[in-house]
Amino acid sequence: MKAAGQVVGFVDIGTNAVRLLVVRINPNFSYTVISQEKEVVRLGEQEFKDNILKQQAMERTIFVCGKFSGLAKTYGANEIIAVGTSAIREARNQSEFLANLKRETGLNVNVISGQEEARLIYLGVSSGIDMGEGNGIFLDLGGGSTEIAIGNQSECLYVNSLRIGAIRLTSQFIGEDWTGPVGVNTYNQIKNYACSKFHAAKGKVQQYNVRQAWGSSGTVINLAEIASKLFKKNSSGATLTLSRKNLKKLVPILWSLSLEERKNVPAINPYRADIIVAGAAIIEAVMDEFGLEQMNISHRELRDGLLIDYLSKFKGFRELQKAPMRNRSVVHLGRSCNFDEKHSETVTALALQLFDSAKQIGLHNLGEAEKELLKYSATLHDVGDFLSFNDHHLHSHYIICNAELFGFDPKEIQIMANVTRYHRKKLPSKKALKAKGFDEKTKETIIALSTFLRFAEKLDRTHSGLVNKAEFIKESKDEVLLLFYSNSDCSLEEWSIVQNRQAFYEAFEKQLDTKCIVE
Repeated sequence: MKAAGQVVGFVDIGTNAVRLLVVRINPNFSYTVISQEKEVVRLGEQEFKDNILKQQAMERTIFVCGKFSGLAKTYGANEIIAVGTSAIREARNQSEFLANLKRETGLNVNVISGQEEARLIYLGVSSGIDMGEGNGIFLDLGGGSTEIAIGNQSECLYVNSLRIGAIRLTSQFIGEDWTGPVGVNTYNQIKNYACSKFHAAKGKVQQYNVRQAWGSSGTVINLAEIASKLFKKNSSGATLTLSRKNLKKLVPILWSLSLEERKNVPAINPYRADIIVAGAAIIEAVMDEFGLEQMNISHRELRDGLLIDYLSKFKGFRELQKAPMRNRSVVHLGRSCNFDEKHSETVTALALQLFDSAKQIGLHNLGEAEKELLKYSATLHDVGDFLSFNDHHLHSHYIICNAELFGFDPKEIQIMANVTRYHRKKLPSKKALKAKGFDEKTKETIIALSTFLRFAEKLDRTHSGLVNKAEFIKESKDEVLLLFYSNSDCSLEEWSIVQNRQAFYEAFEKQLDTKCIVE
């Protein structure tokens, strides 16, 4: 295997679509996504009647794979990893298709087993969520098969692949050319068939005491989007979920409509309208069989699992993966932006010391949750340097808001982004924060945390780690002393603190004195 610092492409050739992921793997084993593409090809169209891939479907797939291969190479990829799943796995003309694909595109496709597909999906999804304690079930509904994995944040415990997919069951029970309403009888036939297939895995769900469920793939995502649009107005940025209650309200709408009518259902993907009824039956069956009241939705998938599996072969990446999810997510973003890691560590340590000492003297009553957000904000406070030093606090705000910070909810991300936004220059005002929609407690949190971060950053103004300890000490009712310790002259740091005393007064309505002790 080549060393880190290269561009790698990953291609997932599925029954319904081909997906591409192109990443740059950095020397510090973080990675930067360069491109993500998806194209519906319906490789499994009409296949499941005789297990023969049809000529037009193969031609569509080869064309798209060629386009994706060329795109990856344009971005500098010197390695492209391609896998095939259910449609290719079961095709009697597999060898012919793969030979033609190799000749036309240069891609060597590894046809993976259903169990390996389930494992890779688990890797892709679990690496992008914070599961906390306990086990979860991971379900990926494809065109030809449904993959099931059970695992926790660090270990996959069980995998299975069932030959029930949205295209397969549409072909088997409805007919791929049928354009009328599906009807309740046909729908129930599909659901009962799916229930019989899932029943064998029910014991595993009980054995591993599954506490949460995650669903992936386009059909599951689209069902959740439709249900959310029709039955509950999710707040902007909220995590997408699919409840069993809402799914059961949705399915009569779907099976009662003709194909053309289904294409007009709010939030539906018209390209999935023909297979979404069978997809809904499969998901309802699995939720009923496993007793799942709610399914969290993940946009991560097999191609993300391919990336994580590839990176896991590097020792540096494996070491990073041992850290908790939120730590990994923050460090990954920082390293992707080539941040000054030593300075970040120094500022983080000082910010947490200021937080603790300020609480001891009654400057705030924030808890461990806010302290944790301060830690991550301090780690990322300078990532905006990646774009430009000028106004880098604004750039940091933008990057944190728009990066994939796995393990954080939207509100936490907004708090961290604004804490970094106000760690220099303009001070946060309650009026400005109110305009952003923050409640009173959140406004006070941002003001306090950004003040601690501001002073911690000033205490390492030279990025030399001169200050090794800092604390607030109460001098009187209206005065606070910032005492910090160094083993050498730190006059620039002390001057920077004095220049920012007004920020402290505006945050806490107290005067600030400073004293440096050289040890």
